[in-house]
Amino acid sequence: MLILGIDPGSRITGYGIINSVGAKNEYIASGCIRIKGDDLSQRLKQVYAGVTEIIEHYCPQEMAIEQVFMARNPDSALKLGQARGVAIVAGANQGLEVAEYAARKVKQAVVGNGSADKSQVQHMVKSILRLPGLPQADAADALAIALCHAHTRSSLIMMAGAKSSRGGRLR
Repeated sequence: MLILGIDPGSRITGYGIINSVGAKNEYIASGCIRIKGDDLSQRLKQVYAGVTEIIEHYCPQEMAIEQVFMARNPDSALKLGQARGVAIVAGANQGLEVAEYAARKVKQAVVGNGSADKSQVQHMVKSILRLPGLPQADAADALAIALCHAHTRSSLIMMAGAKSSRGGRLR
């Protein structure tokens, strides 16, 4: 199952793709969509086009994205929300279901601490996916989002399996 993780931004949008099979997660690709210009509508268009291009190239089956958080600057939060929105629409237009995760949940799933900093996330993503070096921060965040989704998905599958068995027998 190919999972696309997106760390949205109006200047840099990180992406990460992993192949998740059971409890095993394999690195496929990651990088950043670097947004140029000052006109917001043109920047949002670049986010949409970039995410669409990544989906068309790698053909992931699922997409996960970080939920918006309240920043200190309301204008920045609005721009982040808009970038997030166009990334979600890009995924939805390509037929992907989009899962959303709070930053604390992503950090908890990957680092074991919901208050982890970016360097801790980078280090754990490198370790979990056995990468030769540290991924760029936005790409590491996107890979962490994909890993969180893979972990959540496998946990839900295991829980569903546990509910269908009783005393070692399937019902």
